Amino acid sequence: MASSTRSLRALFAHPAFGQGARAIAGPALGTLALGPVTGVAMARSGLPLPAVLGMSFLVYASASQLACLPMLLAGAPLWVIVLTALMLNVRFVVFSAHWRRYFGLLPRPQRLWLAYLAGDPVYVRFMQRYPRRAPDQLAYFLGLALCNWAAWHVASLAGIFLADAIPAAWDLRFIGVLALLGSAMPMISDRPSWLVAAVAGAIGLLGQGWPFGLQVVAAIGAAMAAGRWAERRTAAA
Repeated sequence: MASSTRSLRALFAHPAFGQGARAIAGPALGTLALGPVTGVAMARSGLPLPAVLGMSFLVYASASQLACLPMLLAGAPLWVIVLTALMLNVRFVVFSAHWRRYFGLLPRPQRLWLAYLAGDPVYVRFMQRYPRRAPDQLAYFLGLALCNWAAWHVASLAGIFLADAIPAAWDLRFIGVLALLGSAMPMISDRPSWLVAAVAGAIGLLGQGWPFGLQVVAAIGAAMAAGRWAERRTAAA
């Protein structure tokens, strides 16, 4: 126990931890904007407060929470809700496959903890800094991930507990969309990713009004197919 505590202190005191915290400061602004939107949506969903707090801390996935909450309230079939959450988060399979090269030798409990802290801006900033393994990579990851995690929960809890003070006439969804776009745009850096974004956006717009938010599932499926096709074309060129 004492050795584990010393190891953690050494990681937090490492210069790379501070560098990671500073690197995530910009993307964390998007997290701070999206957190209250998600918190308000959860608080106004009608779910009991313990369930809302549990979702905020355990799920820790803004896109899934915003997509699945309306389905829960509309009484959508469980398989639709689960499928939507799985498809929204399938990108983390790709993230974890890349991170395995860096953290695959760590004990399983540590890997599970790192997986919980993973996020889109964390992945982008980490891979920009470390195209290959390095001695200080874990400290840098924790600097990124813990600061992003803290920003999310501070903002989300603020939305949950201040929901009654925010006029119902305010449409916070627009802020949420802007925050999501701000998080996604840095990852759109080549033609395949632009194609994926265009296909997903087009299906999402065309599917407005579909029951249970099924346009989300359709947009993700179509985007995955478009990305796979674009990768094959690029590899064959």
